Amino acid sequence: MDKSLSLKDECILITGAAGRIGSAVAKIAFHAGANIILTDINYKAMNDSAKELIKIDGSRVHCLECDITVAEDIEKMISSCLSVHSVVNGAVHTAYPTSRGWGARFEDIKPEDLYLDLNMQLGGSILFSQKILKCFERQKKGSLILVSSIQGINAPKFEHYEGTSMYSPIEYAAIKAGIISITRWLAKYYSDKGIRVNCVSPGGIKDNQPVAFQQKYKKSCTNIGLLESEDVAHTIIFLLSSAAFAINGQNIIIDDGWVL
Repeated sequence: MDKSLSLKDECILITGAAGRIGSAVAKIAFHAGANIILTDINYKAMNDSAKELIKIDGSRVHCLECDITVAEDIEKMISSCLSVHSVVNGAVHTAYPTSRGWGARFEDIKPEDLYLDLNMQLGGSILFSQKILKCFERQKKGSLILVSSIQGINAPKFEHYEGTSMYSPIEYAAIKAGIISITRWLAKYYSDKGIRVNCVSPGGIKDNQPVAFQQKYKKSCTNIGLLESEDVAHTIIFLLSSAAFAINGQNIIIDDGWVL
């Protein structure tokens, strides 16, 4: 088999396409030759982030508004994808819905916010996987990439947050550990169907964090510290490509050595 990093003429669906990782995946997939279907609940932000790609070749970029926490919305969105392209070759689930109480300290978590966050993020990932994998099963092929985190693998380094307003939510760790688990479950469940399911666990991504945090964080890494979104996106593109044909059920850590 010819194994290539090219996604030429493939259809790649990206949820959370207005976000940092989602928009970076969209850009790199587009330049790798893919036809990209972008979805997000914030249509304007998504469309704005895709403007440069649309200028280059609008026929290869389609933006669809979708609430990824609603089953009917997901089904309609996948149907819309298939009306544009007969096959969805790959899907990247980067959507990151949160409650109004997201980020509260452990002692201050409200039951209603906890329920929403666990349901929307982990439950939403399961729901999206259910719908897109049904599509892949009909096609007898497809690659799904989920997004976990280093905090789904290791406990937070709480000392990094001292002296800042930043905080690492316990529910985030639970959700991201769950993403790794469902990745393995799904890869095994869909054996012998031409389907691959993998996930990535990024380290911290640059987002105007306080200098003190950035400095402490970098000391726990090996070379660069906080990542750019593109650092994560390149690995996702590799997993989507035929070069990763033999990789299934795996969690790829992208963290400049933070977990060591």
